[in-house]
Amino acid sequence: MIQNKLKNHNLILASGSPRRQQFFKDLGLEFEIRLKPVDEIYPDRLVHFEITDYLAQLKSLAFKDELKPNDILVTSDTIVWHNKKALGKPVNHDDAFNMLSAMSNTTHEVITSICFTTKTVQKTVNSVTQVTFKTLTKEEINYYIHNFKPFDKAGSYGIQEWIGQIGISKIEGSYTNVVGLPTHLLYKTLNSMAL
Repeated sequence: MIQNKLKNHNLILASGSPRRQQFFKDLGLEFEIRLKPVDEIYPDRLVHFEITDYLAQLKSLAFKDELKPNDILVTSDTIVWHNKKALGKPVNHDDAFNMLSAMSNTTHEVITSICFTTKTVQKTVNSVTQVTFKTLTKEEINYYIHNFKPFDKAGSYGIQEWIGQIGISKIEGSYTNVVGLPTHLLYKTLNSMAL
């Protein structure tokens, strides 16, 4: 299994997301968490998965001088892509309300990129999932924001929370990608790197 293949490697997760950390635990991975602040700013010319690829790679730069030969650094980024623009984390209640209202009764894409960095190699993979919301009422949106405070989530929602249970009518692609980490890609790529 992958745990044996990785026994000579030190796996580093550079994410404060409790959801990503839990996925690592659920996969039985031994890892450490290292956090560094990063200004998540990207060039305006980038679109779609180019944005998340860029940001996942950007997050790895802060660690490049401290990686040891057996380290594998994992950085990632998630956006919601809707009406040809990226929706990040909301800044306040009104911002979250506007995002969720815009996505009501439409299909959007959730894009996550994972960047794997070692002392000598960098590999970036991404996953795109299509998510369709039913028509959400103002009352439902306000209830969700007030009770679940989704201010740390791209697109202002967590699929695993109440809004996902009552509001999502269809999903095409990886569920764990929408939560914040496409675990099938994480597992597959680590398997290929752990030699």
